[in-house]
Amino acid sequence: MTGTRILTQNALTGEWLSPALPLTAREYGDELNGPGSLSGKLSPRLVAQNPTLLDPGTTLIYVEEAGDLTWGGLVWDARPQGSEYAIEAASWSSYLMHRYDLDGELNGRGPYVYADRCKVIRDVWAYAQSITDGNLGVVVDSTTSTSTVGTPEDVLHSNRWDARALGDLVDDQVSADASPDYSCTVAWNADKTDAIRRIRLGWPRLGARRTDISFSSGVNIVTDPEIELAGDDYAQVVIGMGAGDGSEKRRQISAIRNGRLRLEYTASFPEAAGDDVLKSLTDAELAKRLKLGSLNEITIRDTPAAPFRSWQVGDDVYTRVYNPWVEFVGWRRITGWTIRPDATGGPQATISLQPADSYQYGGVS
Repeated sequence: MTGTRILTQNALTGEWLSPALPLTAREYGDELNGPGSLSGKLSPRLVAQNPTLLDPGTTLIYVEEAGDLTWGGLVWDARPQGSEYAIEAASWSSYLMHRYDLDGELNGRGPYVYADRCKVIRDVWAYAQSITDGNLGVVVDSTTSTSTVGTPEDVLHSNRWDARALGDLVDDQVSADASPDYSCTVAWNADKTDAIRRIRLGWPRLGARRTDISFSSGVNIVTDPEIELAGDDYAQVVIGMGAGDGSEKRRQISAIRNGRLRLEYTASFPEAAGDDVLKSLTDAELAKRLKLGSLNEITIRDTPAAPFRSWQVGDDVYTRVYNPWVEFVGWRRITGWTIRPDATGGPQATISLQPADSYQYGGVS
């Protein structure tokens, strides 16, 4: 992909470290309700001669395409692998997995009763960035929702003695059924002197039903996707296990009858300290387990049918898959993607998918 460069920056001082890092074997992309990732390789000689270019845990890294920042995150791992130097990075929300509530109740922002989940997410970021040397400069959308957490009987607390990262608290707010979505984004500021690091919040969801792009076999899908029919993954009964030990462990059961042999699944949600949160997580797990056979991933090339970066996480895209084993026609929701600019035969993108509003399978054998 022409016009692409990799930049690095010191997270604490804002100093630009490299305007064009020669990163090869690049793979990067976004994730729905997660940080997304970037990986690549450098020359060991370059790293040895410029040790300040990459300082895991403190270095920010960006992808710029045609003058626009399209991905940003923190370098978390850098290590030699044979004759190359491999790096791995993740976007802004990964930082919260390395931060904890040392004051309790997010220093007075909690506890929460019937609280908007979007507000809880903003409070977590506000607390994390209020601590000395903890300001990543992330801006969280002002989006509001009607999805709430905490009840008078099950107040949501953030206790300073909990061994849970702040990232787990954010994950709780987007894991339940009918909860908000988030994604990590980046863009240049007006004069292109610094990056705007942003958490996009979506309610009732991120993304849109796209009628202007599509994924199709023989057009832009370059491999035959697999659709697994795995009985091991199916269940009509989900037992959700929450916080606590022994007889004090919270438990919720979601179940239906559908004319099939009863299959049960136990899901562990140790972070769920409230019954309302645990019920939402258990219901969502049941909805996932009731789907036997799913188109979860495709690999596409860059074509006018769906040009790279014409989609975003959360979008529903009409998908047609035809191969000797399966036919699929229907809407799929994008939950993540990874672009490989240096793939053999030209740039490719691997798209992670989940069921959208309606879909159907046929021809499975």
